[in-house]
Amino acid sequence: MEETKQQFPTEEITLPSKGLLYPTSSPLNKGTIEMKYMTAREEDILTNQNYIENGTVIDKLLQSLIITPIDYNELLLGDKNAVLVAARILGYGADYSFEYKGESTTVNLTDINDKLLDESLIEEGKNEFNFILPTSKVNVTYKFLTHGDEQKIDREIKGLKKLNKKSSSSVSTRMKYILTSVNNDYEQKAIREFVDTQLLAIDSRALRNHISEIQPNVDLTFDFENRRGDIERIDIPIGLQFFWPDASI
Repeated sequence: MEETKQQFPTEEITLPSKGLLYPTSSPLNKGTIEMKYMTAREEDILTNQNYIENGTVIDKLLQSLIITPIDYNELLLGDKNAVLVAARILGYGADYSFEYKGESTTVNLTDINDKLLDESLIEEGKNEFNFILPTSKVNVTYKFLTHGDEQKIDREIKGLKKLNKKSSSSVSTRMKYILTSVNNDYEQKAIREFVDTQLLAIDSRALRNHISEIQPNVDLTFDFENRRGDIERIDIPIGLQFFWPDASI
């Protein structure tokens, strides 16, 4: 007897990058991802203690929900954030309640705005951009980080901490992956030496601010109003609680 394959409802999720930064051979170049609604199987992932302890639970969840056959490591971080928000909406709805400074508040996740890619800035299929560091006037190229880059950065930072527990190298390590060339030199050794010995803090901050302004992403902030009527722009907390509307897990 032929086994009947269970079909789950799915949705097409638009990526903030519009897919334009991915190679034309990548399914991500289409600019959308097909995702299924969350099931009990995904709830099992959310309660898997091994995934929780090693920090992979959210990625395991998203990989389970994505139907489109993509290389997850290629996924730009801004696009990954869009997938994350969509996963929560498809799993438990758009209303997300949490506490901030002892007060309960609720945000409707459908009100989150996508910061879409400015197509005038790019050459399709190429995740690389030019920037002149304002103080040193050094010409660099940079890219938007992917999930795969983030994994490499995390491993490198953990390795440095094993050598020196007081090490604080997150900014410089990330910069070594963001930069793709320095004065037309694409050698990794040259990039790392530049970051370690020549990159001015004022230039590093300028580049990070520039990237933040143009990077395709979702705006994970909202205006929180407290009991006194004061309004504060805050980050929407993302973690396991993001996927559990109640605490009884």
